[in-house]
Amino acid sequence: MSDITAMRRPAEPDWSTVTAEELIAFRDAENRVRASTAARVITGEPDPGAAIGWQRVALPGRELPVRVYRPSAAGALPLVIHVHGGAFVGTATQSDWVNSHLAACLPAVVVSVEHRLLDWETPLSAAADDGWDVLQHVVEHAGTWDIDPARVAVFGESCGGLISALAAIRARRAGLGLRAQVLVNPAVDVTSTAWTYDSTARYAETPTLSVPLLRFFQRLAVPDGADARALSPLYADDLDGLAPALVVVPTCDPIADHGRRYAERLQAAGTPARLSEYPEAGHAFLSMPGMAPQATPARAEILAFLQESLGE
Repeated sequence: MSDITAMRRPAEPDWSTVTAEELIAFRDAENRVRASTAARVITGEPDPGAAIGWQRVALPGRELPVRVYRPSAAGALPLVIHVHGGAFVGTATQSDWVNSHLAACLPAVVVSVEHRLLDWETPLSAAADDGWDVLQHVVEHAGTWDIDPARVAVFGESCGGLISALAAIRARRAGLGLRAQVLVNPAVDVTSTAWTYDSTARYAETPTLSVPLLRFFQRLAVPDGADARALSPLYADDLDGLAPALVVVPTCDPIADHGRRYAERLQAAGTPARLSEYPEAGHAFLSMPGMAPQATPARAEILAFLQESLGE
């Protein structure tokens, strides 16, 4: 990590005792770092072949910001709905490197959802609704967005991978055709079994994800009375007939086994699923190409998968 970025990054609070005020202060400071120009030594430089800008999407009962990556190519383009990682922290800007490259090289319109971040008033179900509602909205207004509604994919990282996996399941149930789903280090289990995986025990304390942070995420994600299984794609009953999946797993990740088990469940249900592991990569590696050399080949694999899936 560069000195300039390290100096500006806030200290993590104690996740076992953090207050609402402390969470908001940490979130605001951390997201300023992730969205800063200085952070690009870690998060990567955007591809100049894609124009990047913020828009607002009117959804039922709320407006939501989305970050749009648009290539110079004309005509109705494929659509990729992306959801960033972080859960209770994070911003679409942290994924400019991968999303701008996909937009320019597919080419496609990439819409990254700035979902409501988790806190004590906003559980995972609200963030999942944001991902699904943006997907529906853009597809239903395909002409306005200059996208081809028959060539649509979802793509998410970490908690964003969870949200994208849930969106793919909801799309199948609603009859909305998806061509592909890309799930990178997806956190697909928020039940009590989330602590039973070998990868969680082996990589309990890593620089980018730790068990205390995972436990805090689960507390926010599944408030008292909520159904954790309904929010865990790993336990969905109907995984057949979903869009073909590419599941990307960094091996040095506490939730590596989430992705492995989910790929197995998709395959067992008859949904085409390819598991791709990146040795020695840590959690969130795809949003840190300046620190993780594995990010570049992973980006190339995702691009090739989506080109094949979203072709005419």
